[in-house]
Amino acid sequence: MTTALIAEDEPLLAQALQAELTRAWPELTIVETVGDGASAVTAALQHKPDVLFLDIRMPGQSGLEAAAELADEWPQGTPFPALVFVTAYDQYAVQAFETHATDYVLKPVQPARLQKTVTKLREQLAQRNNNMDATLGQLRQLLAAPQQQQPALKVIQASVGTSIRMVPLEEVLYFEAADKYVRVLTEAHEYLIRTPLKDLLPQLDADTFWQIHRGTVVRATAIDAVHRDEAGKLHLTLRGRPAEKLPVSRLYAHLFKAM
Repeated sequence: MTTALIAEDEPLLAQALQAELTRAWPELTIVETVGDGASAVTAALQHKPDVLFLDIRMPGQSGLEAAAELADEWPQGTPFPALVFVTAYDQYAVQAFETHATDYVLKPVQPARLQKTVTKLREQLAQRNNNMDATLGQLRQLLAAPQQQQPALKVIQASVGTSIRMVPLEEVLYFEAADKYVRVLTEAHEYLIRTPLKDLLPQLDADTFWQIHRGTVVRATAIDAVHRDEAGKLHLTLRGRPAEKLPVSRLYAHLFKAM
């Protein structure tokens, strides 16, 4: 039995997609339909479907962010689902196509276009051609593609009581998302800012600051060592804050290979 999960925040569109899939692929079983990225992650880990239909834009966590989290949380040895991104925005569809994502479906769903998607999915699943490394590469490119480089950030302006502390960027060891804030860690201090991490990233030099997790960006030159635990997961330690261990997600583990 081939199974699929639909994550779409507009109920009528989710129903339309499910109805068209029933016609185009009668053998496919839809295990659940959810309306946001966090629910998609929970449901996918529970059902472990063969295919994920993920809306690009959903409340809270986007489809791309949900896919990235799943890539990190997915159990070892279990085939990762084939990914299909659902979008009303052509720019994202083009990005998916150019980076060889499994496929995309534009809203509203067109039966002829969906049939092509179904054909590709059948071929992929028949060959079990869902290589995890290839999927991780696709997700990295998709997550980076929408960002446009902005003027380089030189100083972090952090509120401290009734004052604003000007923190030179060269003092920052890492950034870490925390609820509605981002923690800014230097060797001796910690500050909180409200600018989301995804908005900071385009202002940071990618050669200087490496994203190692969906919620963590570190200064590359501050990395002291990378350790692998018994479960095979990576953690790194930093010069200046040696007591802290920062997890490295599966999505960014490719950054750390011996020369």
